[in-house]
Amino acid sequence: MSNLTRTVLPVLLLGSLLTGCATHSDGTAPLNQRTWPICSLLGGLVGGGLGAIESSGWAAGGAALGILTGGLICYAQDGDEDDDGVFDRRDRCPDTPANTPVEHHGCPLPQYPASVKPAEPAAPEVITLSNDVFFGFDKSDLTPTAKSELDAIMGKLEDADVVSIKVIGHTDSVGSDSYNQGLSERRASSVAEYLLSQGVAPNKLTSEGKGESQPVADNETEEGRAKNRRVELHINR
Repeated sequence: MSNLTRTVLPVLLLGSLLTGCATHSDGTAPLNQRTWPICSLLGGLVGGGLGAIESSGWAAGGAALGILTGGLICYAQDGDEDDDGVFDRRDRCPDTPANTPVEHHGCPLPQYPASVKPAEPAAPEVITLSNDVFFGFDKSDLTPTAKSELDAIMGKLEDADVVSIKVIGHTDSVGSDSYNQGLSERRASSVAEYLLSQGVAPNKLTSEGKGESQPVADNETEEGRAKNRRVELHINR
């Protein structure tokens, strides 16, 4: 056997062995770029063993050559130590936790909180008070019956969870728009003033009039007009 053959044969055998161990298409090979010291050790053992076949003198040279060749072969391999789908040579973020989405350099993708739809505000509770019971004809002063009914719901209005109370006055369509607007405002104001006198916090209470603009029934009938003459308490929590 020629000297060239004796020199090259161990290297070829060593390269074939380590390349087969180190190169897997899925990056799961046990021998790869990170494990080059192990590859050098194996290379030294294989090279020394193959060299010893020829003579003890060849064993030392084969071991040295195997150490160098084994380290270089494995260092040239691409593994995927953290199993993120990006080979170690291109992985700028090694040791990524399992199942972490990564970009093409192996670094975790930015994680954004899932969009949260703002909670819908709770619909206000509406208490409807009949104008025909609360006021005399074409009047805005509260009747004794009205005060008694308001007293009966004061506990609900004074609950700590009540954020605001809006008093809204409405009329039927009899009369001019401007007159009905003023009458609705005066009646709403009378209810609000009584609630204030009974202890409702001023910062929670407002009043306004809508006149005849928001009917809930047919103004062509007396029954419908009676339903339209009303005061509403809109309670927000």
